[in-house]
Amino acid sequence: MSAPDRHGGNPAASISVVVCVYTEDRWEDILAAVASVRAQSLAALETLLVVDHNTPLLDRLAKEYKETEGVRVLANAGPRGLSAGRNTGIAASAGEIIAFLDDDAVAERDWLRHFAEGYADPQVFAVGGRTMPVWESRRRPAWFPEEFDWVVGCTYKGLPGGRVRVRNVLGGNASFRRTAFEAAGGFATGIGRDGDKRPLGCEETELCIRLARARPDAILLIDDRAVIHHRVPAARERFSYFRTRTYAEGLSKALVARSVGAGKGLESERRYTTRVLPAGVGRGLRDALLARPGGAGRAGAIVAGVVTAAGGYVLGSVRARRGGAAFSVVEIGKEADGEGAAA
Repeated sequence: MSAPDRHGGNPAASISVVVCVYTEDRWEDILAAVASVRAQSLAALETLLVVDHNTPLLDRLAKEYKETEGVRVLANAGPRGLSAGRNTGIAASAGEIIAFLDDDAVAERDWLRHFAEGYADPQVFAVGGRTMPVWESRRRPAWFPEEFDWVVGCTYKGLPGGRVRVRNVLGGNASFRRTAFEAAGGFATGIGRDGDKRPLGCEETELCIRLARARPDAILLIDDRAVIHHRVPAARERFSYFRTRTYAEGLSKALVARSVGAGKGLESERRYTTRVLPAGVGRGLRDALLARPGGAGRAGAIVAGVVTAAGGYVLGSVRARRGGAAFSVVEIGKEADGEGAAA
């Protein structure tokens, strides 16, 4: 394997994959995720399993992969949560590109190859992919609108296809050039998911906007050929989760807007809410008139999703103004020391 390219060329032979894990309930999913990385047509330099403050899981995975070359198991060195786990993986990785895969997803064979192709351009600092839902019930709920597939961590209707420039990539299926973290810092802690607590998000959005400010020349891409398949458990197929997740997204968006300004923080969301969602409501109502299953439910879910997200955003904005909500950005490698700049 060739040495990492530190001068901006195509670092195809130098990709580290970070998989953050937190519960033994996903044991089989974790094994499948790692197996999919090891089966890539373009071999990863290494796979890092970062365990989020769960000693039994840490010990079990260490035993499972003790003799597996190229797989390392390590503990989250920062506070509990996905962002600190990712930062731990970045700091421990050796690759010039760091890719992230959800612990309940499997990557298609050419996933890393398509990521690597994007970095042939030295101005590309991030490449994301397409995430497809795998419904536990074996089919999409009739009421669940594709425009809201982000609720279950998947690519949603309204995103452009092909290989296109974007404001931000989606964190469960994404990669970054190492220099992106050197320029902008790591993922912000206190904004994203924390084990089984409220399903917050937007940490990758905030990072990408911060990166664009630090490096105005940076190009961020989504290549929809870089595909992963993400398991959606039955609990997340229910409207109660849909409502909770959209509300939490509003809370998270308020934090992002507080950090980077509403102009950048809500730039993509304005197009989504003024164009994509009204079109989705129209399709749902049309299907209802044609007596097609789920049409009225999809239209209603879109309206409900907008209302609950807006409610979360308003409450989150009030909390942020009062100083009741904050997050911090750490320099990679300093999570364990608690160093960083408050945001």
